[in-house]
Amino acid sequence: MEDINTVETIGYFASIMVAISLTMKNIIWLRWLNFVGCTLFVIYGVFISAWPVAGMNAFVAGINIYHLIKIYRAKANPTAA
Repeated sequence: MEDINTVETIGYFASIMVAISLTMKNIIWLRWLNFVGCTLFVIYGVFISAWPVAGMNAFVAGINIYHLIKIYRAKANPTAA
């Protein structure tokens, strides 16, 4: 059996994080775990020169950050909502 290299390990962890994120009922946990998974996929995509993988996951990570900022701002200022 071949040894799994570091880049493959990052890819596996990314897949696990995204899969776990999709089981979350709490939207904040979903967004954070999905962000971590996407970030790992960006790193993985860059290492294997899979630019569509890196680009799409960078975009999704940005969407997660956007929504997390909105959620945290709404919690900090509940009268504005």
